[in-house]
Amino acid sequence: MIPMTLDEIAAAVGGRLIAADGALVVDGACDTDSRKIGPGDVFFAKPGETTDGHEYAPAAVERGAALCIVERELELDAPQIVVDDAVEALGALATESLARVRAGGRLRVVAVTGSNGKTTTKNLLREIFARRGSVVAPIASFNNEVGAPVTFLRCDAGTDTLVAEMGASAEGEIRRLTDIARPDVGIVLGVGLAHAGVFGGIEATQRTKTEMVEALRPDGVAVLNADDPRVAAMAASTEARIVWFGRGEQAQVRATDVAVSQRGTDFVLHVPGEAPVPVHFPVIGEHHVMNALAATAAAHAEGIPAAEVAEVLAEVTRAERWRMEVLVREPITVINDAYNANPDSMRAAMRTLAQIAEPGQRTIAVLGAMSELGELSIAEHDRLGELVVRLGIDRTVVVGAEARPLYVSAVSQGSWDQEAAFAEDADAALEQLRELLRPGDLVLVKSSNSAGLRMLGDRIADYVKGLAE
Repeated sequence: MIPMTLDEIAAAVGGRLIAADGALVVDGACDTDSRKIGPGDVFFAKPGETTDGHEYAPAAVERGAALCIVERELELDAPQIVVDDAVEALGALATESLARVRAGGRLRVVAVTGSNGKTTTKNLLREIFARRGSVVAPIASFNNEVGAPVTFLRCDAGTDTLVAEMGASAEGEIRRLTDIARPDVGIVLGVGLAHAGVFGGIEATQRTKTEMVEALRPDGVAVLNADDPRVAAMAASTEARIVWFGRGEQAQVRATDVAVSQRGTDFVLHVPGEAPVPVHFPVIGEHHVMNALAATAAAHAEGIPAAEVAEVLAEVTRAERWRMEVLVREPITVINDAYNANPDSMRAAMRTLAQIAEPGQRTIAVLGAMSELGELSIAEHDRLGELVVRLGIDRTVVVGAEARPLYVSAVSQGSWDQEAAFAEDADAALEQLRELLRPGDLVLVKSSNSAGLRMLGDRIADYVKGLAE
């Protein structure tokens, strides 16, 4: 964070400074995890569902915390500010810090939301804007009411671009983050069924994502998916200039001649006022083209030419750890895409598996449950089972009781001759795969984070590497 005195911090968070010199200046990082605190940092003691951050305040002080922001006064050998709500205080401090950084006239904020692709797009934006100056972007998926402000507070007077990933599980949560960050460019990737069970339906999801464009000032830019009718409708909710991206002719930033293989994705990039640019994007999956287009559209809005974007895209070898990540290629290709999943991303992954298979290559899908779908869960797993059969995936291993409807659906649709198998857990799945796999196979592991298949994908890769030794 930028340097602030204890008195200034107390005023920003609406708290009470306890027995400390208010003129003391603090400029360290801020976090709610005591394990990440270092000398000069600020620790926010956030109560949680299973643990209370106040219990870890002494450990934060031992690690060098210069200040603890707490909801009740503690016995600590460090200054503390008592507030009513530590999470609210975190957001308030981020708001004040960003406002001060903005006062220097240098910072630009590029924010992204959507049901799928936020983290991949965030990573692409980070790499693109890093060529033009100092960039702050979230680590992993720090995109909620805690992770986002922690990221925002990393900005200082030398920051040129803040890339803000904004997630939500309820209406109003994106608005809360936009109130802090005040984006100059707001990207909406799509409206899908991710977290539909939490939101209460896709209409609520659409309203929540619309909060991004509603926050933009008239001199801002809304980067909208022209191919998604729910996103396209958001144009009526903003006074900002709109830059459209997509695959259709109506998009200003678009891709043509898309070709996908196990070595990545090739396409021709079209940007207004510029000559078409051929792109080789090493990330696997046609669906990631939309993420690349969204990042390109934001870059275009900020004056970065398509040729420069293409150079960056060519250097990105993976979307993110556990996102369409090729772990091993010989003697079996293993792709781990089990960081997260929802119906849209699951369907995209299955189509990619079928699409990139070489002639005669056997395709194997290792699938776990999609979480947070509520009453839609059984129906959506059923639909995925049908899709697996229609795509002609050679073998499907379904893991975990929550995903069993997917297995039942695949069997009922025609996977009778051992094309589909069920495993109670990851250990059982690995045992089945050891018997099933053979040289030349193409394996894709996909599930929601909660299903735990990320580690299974890594274990499969380790097994395959052992075969090659």
